[in-house]
Amino acid sequence: MLFSRFSKPSSNLTFSLLLVLSACSTNKYAATEKIYKDKAKDFSKIISTTPPVGQLYDSLEATNQSWVGSVNFGIRKPNFVVIHHTAQDSLAQTIKTFFSTKAGTSAHYVISRDGKVVHMVNDYLRANHAGISKWGKDTDLNSSSIGIELDNNGLTDPWPDAQMNSLLKLLATLKKTYNIPTANFIGHADIAPKRKNDPKNFPWKKLADKGFGYWYDDVLKNPPADFNTEMALKYIGYDTTNLPAAITAFKLHFIQSDITPALTPVDILVLYNVYTKY
Repeated sequence: MLFSRFSKPSSNLTFSLLLVLSACSTNKYAATEKIYKDKAKDFSKIISTTPPVGQLYDSLEATNQSWVGSVNFGIRKPNFVVIHHTAQDSLAQTIKTFFSTKAGTSAHYVISRDGKVVHMVNDYLRANHAGISKWGKDTDLNSSSIGIELDNNGLTDPWPDAQMNSLLKLLATLKKTYNIPTANFIGHADIAPKRKNDPKNFPWKKLADKGFGYWYDDVLKNPPADFNTEMALKYIGYDTTNLPAAITAFKLHFIQSDITPALTPVDILVLYNVYTKY
């Protein structure tokens, strides 16, 4: 009689199964999850194919080259964290934007105003968050960084404690996991002067106090007479090909109360102090 007990589900079990099926069928992210998984499978095929496809240095001399797999290798890891504001009105709106193939943008993480952290791209994959950018000699920040979008309209929104607390926890995890240097926690405006201004009015000092990026000291010393402000900006990492834009980006990060494209005597004191930390 054991078979008869389990061959016909009870009404309660049937109802439970229907609830599970209903939840699966109404998952509003099911379609995009499938696209993510399909793309990830395609990438895994590229990585696991030996010899690698399309990587001959000379297709006309294929017989003069071979593939021998080394045992010493690993996957690439991020070396920077770039922080953004979404310039949108809600977490849901940002997620919808990151589903748009027309927009073509994404980030590894999005943090809502109430502190919810949404992970959208595997840390080891390349998200489209930095765009045309440069920091030091790195001209492809998408490939070397993790992008974090903070749910903030970029105009009047404050930076709630819940959001900042989640950000600090996330940064601590990323720094430890990938051994990211203190200097390499930067903003979108830092790597894309003139083109971007985010995150605007951001509490960078709060991050620096926890070891994520640098901030200037309370006591500022005068720089030497031959202090070159342009070279200092470049040494920190700013692209100075458009010097006024680089100055504005620096002031968006470190001054904030005045973002005009010219350095005041106080700005120079701050710049010298920050420069000495790099």
